[in-house]
Amino acid sequence: MNLFLVILSGVLGLAVAGFLAYYVLKQPEGEEKVKEISAAIKEGALAFLGREYRTMAIVIVIVAIILAVVPALGWQVSVAFVFGAICSGLAGFVGMSIAIRANSRTATAAQKSLNHGLRVSFRSGAVMGLSVVSIGILGLAIMYLAFGSDANFLAIIPGYGFGASSVAIFARVGGGIFTKAADTGADIVGKIEKGIPEDDHRNAAVIADFVGDNVGDVAGMGADLFESYVDSIIATMTLGMIAVFSTNLDKSLVPDNETAWFLPLLVAAGGILASIIGIFMIRVGEKLQMKALLNALRKGTFAATILSGIFAFLIVYFMDASINVFWAILTGLIAGVLIGESTNYYTSYVYKPTLEIAKSSQTGAGTNIVSGLANGLMSTLIPVTIIVVAILVAYKFGDIYGIAIAGVGMLATLGIQDATDAYGPVADNAGGIVEMSGLPEEIRNRTDALDSLGNTTAATGKGYAIGAAGLTALALLFSYTQAVGIEASEINLLDPHVVAGLFLGGLLPAIFCAMTLKAVGRSSFSIVNEVRRQFREMPGIMDNTQKPDYARCVDICTRDSIKEMILPGVITILSPVAIGLILGPVALGAFLIGAIITGLILAISFANSGGSWDNAKKWVETGAYGGKGSDAHKAAVVGDTVGDPMKDTSGPSLNIMIKLTSIIALVIAPVLVGFSGLL
Repeated sequence: MNLFLVILSGVLGLAVAGFLAYYVLKQPEGEEKVKEISAAIKEGALAFLGREYRTMAIVIVIVAIILAVVPALGWQVSVAFVFGAICSGLAGFVGMSIAIRANSRTATAAQKSLNHGLRVSFRSGAVMGLSVVSIGILGLAIMYLAFGSDANFLAIIPGYGFGASSVAIFARVGGGIFTKAADTGADIVGKIEKGIPEDDHRNAAVIADFVGDNVGDVAGMGADLFESYVDSIIATMTLGMIAVFSTNLDKSLVPDNETAWFLPLLVAAGGILASIIGIFMIRVGEKLQMKALLNALRKGTFAATILSGIFAFLIVYFMDASINVFWAILTGLIAGVLIGESTNYYTSYVYKPTLEIAKSSQTGAGTNIVSGLANGLMSTLIPVTIIVVAILVAYKFGDIYGIAIAGVGMLATLGIQDATDAYGPVADNAGGIVEMSGLPEEIRNRTDALDSLGNTTAATGKGYAIGAAGLTALALLFSYTQAVGIEASEINLLDPHVVAGLFLGGLLPAIFCAMTLKAVGRSSFSIVNEVRRQFREMPGIMDNTQKPDYARCVDICTRDSIKEMILPGVITILSPVAIGLILGPVALGAFLIGAIITGLILAISFANSGGSWDNAKKWVETGAYGGKGSDAHKAAVVGDTVGDPMKDTSGPSLNIMIKLTSIIALVIAPVLVGFSGLL
């Protein structure tokens, strides 16, 4: 019965995603110019995704063969790994396939009304959100059907998460490099050097910028959240023995192992239903004010959160589990909402921190950048405190199983949370299409309002994703320590191996950020030179007598991003393996702790600095401090250009890095049992 309900929720989610996709696709595409621009975006996005997936497939096959031949792991882990990779890739492909077809339809819908434009763009985002959770939970159900009776099931199931994580690291890094190389190149030459508006059709990098929004912020974010979703459930399942036999609790949390396994799956299933209801509750009037638009989305997400809490209570009650499990789940749900709201406070131009960055732009790019960096660092205080409180409260109620199930609770509403995030790139593309098509200013005002909302929801979504990554990675760490038999007392801070592990773990996020930032810098350099070349050699571009070569910029971004994504991904995969084999399992546990702490703080800081710079620029563009073309605007554009790779490449990729290192440690745990390392 439990398995049937899990499968039913996944099928229902896919059915609703199919209905929403049908709704989006039956909307009119608009006039010929709109169709032409949309077709160019679609062609570029699919070409990139095809090349990216072919490159990833090579890595997946190599890793699968290695897993299959290691005696302590075997073919079952290898099959689970490949299946997880396929599911993650499929979720990203489905979501992006709708997004690249929804941009022209959103632009056309905005001609009718703001509400209609939001409905089309948001429902396309909801296809992504529901696809991620439905494919994720169905994949886990299939894994249970295939291997549930195997005595080593809890050693096999992490392979599924490893596959999802491997796709996520390449999708996020590759997509992030593509989108920010194009965006940065377009801004430097277009806005700063030539003084032409954003999304101007004369800018050769503009189509590459639109393509990047889809491959980075739709497919990339989807893979990131898919990974968090399945990894959090897997971690909770592997900690099932704690729920039954914990010595730190007065009584068992659940009556048996099977209940401990199915509880997180059913909580996730309830979250899918809650997300579906929340999605259909979102609608707005014709006010263009940010607060009105934000409140419309909040109504849906808050409703989904409340419903998830109610469903979780009923699941705990009918499964005869301890009420403490519900309190741990509720802790995760509340923490997710609070982290999202704190991110919104530090990144939206409705609030003081971002307005202060906009104000500092009056004295130049230097003060703008200093203000943005300070804001990002300060913004770590609230979310890290929330995560710390959530960890302590969840542990009090349910030991380390409580921390893991809190992560599942935080991710229960992922269906609608990812929808609010994936909607942003669609609205951004729609605004660009309106600008390039020369549609009336009234339509551009509507798409600008949707785009500004999308920037805010994207920033909020990044905060949510980072918080979820932190709890998920922590749950995986606890699963790893249980799998290799490490006691808390063994991680001795005076042990040189532990200290070495902590330092190396803390170092990895910094090196990873440096590599991804430099990758964006190198790719941007190529794009800037190409756009400059086209303006120089094709002077008719500026007076509209010649058309830019958009495809050339798309090809450069595709080539560079595929090449640059390999090294960060491979280093992330190899690092925990090397630490475990050389320094031993205890040092690897310390390595994971160092990576989680440093990675979490850097990810929050990078994401919020970038988000606040972006929205400070948007505030200046509304007319503040001289508006577009003023010195303050030029300074704000520089800040936004610096922040772009921080918030859309390095910051989000850190989420995946800390989860990937943790899931790899869990996968190789059978190899490390009883092993003390080479040093």
